[in-house]
Amino acid sequence: MQASKIARAWFGLTALVVIAGLAAQIPVSAGTTGGTFHTPAGRVANLLAFFTIDSNILVGVGSLLLAVGVAGRSTLFGVLRLTGLVGITVTGVVFQVALADLYELHGWAVFADTMLHKVSPLMCVAGWLLFGPRGQLSWRVLWWSLLYPLAWLAVTLVRGAIIGFYPYPFVDPGINGYGGVAFNCVLIGVLFIGLAAAAVGFDRTFSRRDEVDDYLAPDPAESVERIRDAGSY
Repeated sequence: MQASKIARAWFGLTALVVIAGLAAQIPVSAGTTGGTFHTPAGRVANLLAFFTIDSNILVGVGSLLLAVGVAGRSTLFGVLRLTGLVGITVTGVVFQVALADLYELHGWAVFADTMLHKVSPLMCVAGWLLFGPRGQLSWRVLWWSLLYPLAWLAVTLVRGAIIGFYPYPFVDPGINGYGGVAFNCVLIGVLFIGLAAAAVGFDRTFSRRDEVDDYLAPDPAESVERIRDAGSY
């Protein structure tokens, strides 16, 4: 029971980190002048174009569901958990390797950057390693999780061709050409699949069939079986 309380507290703190980072980033983006979008509303809406923001939202939602005890053992939540975990890990790695030196940040922008690119990835990965939940990942979940980066890439390239905006230099054909963009995306795709496969392998290796994380919401089928068992005595 004590471990469950610690796990929920960790997930809750992870969700708060994401919320704090997003809350700081929104006014920063709204107040940044110039660029493709000329209104505060347009600049704030454009935040959803960034893989960093989307991955943090997935992590925040998954962590909040775990913190309040309503996350179940469904395939859908497994996909949400794996997608957020791998997406935020890729975010942290790619940012530190390719993007960290491209921007000079000040004030609240530094705080938002720290929360979304550093603290959130570290807390999400550490929380998953320490508390799971275990036994939710499978190769089927892995393939479903690939819809997220593929959909993000498709929308980014089509939208960029229409309005001329690309959220990151490595997906901008004007800088790299379509061949260079394809090469960059293949590298990141291999990283995403490799991390997802490692997560599934870890989960399958260290989970036990008879072990249940008690901070998960009860499975409806299991609840029915318990009622039936209770009535048989």
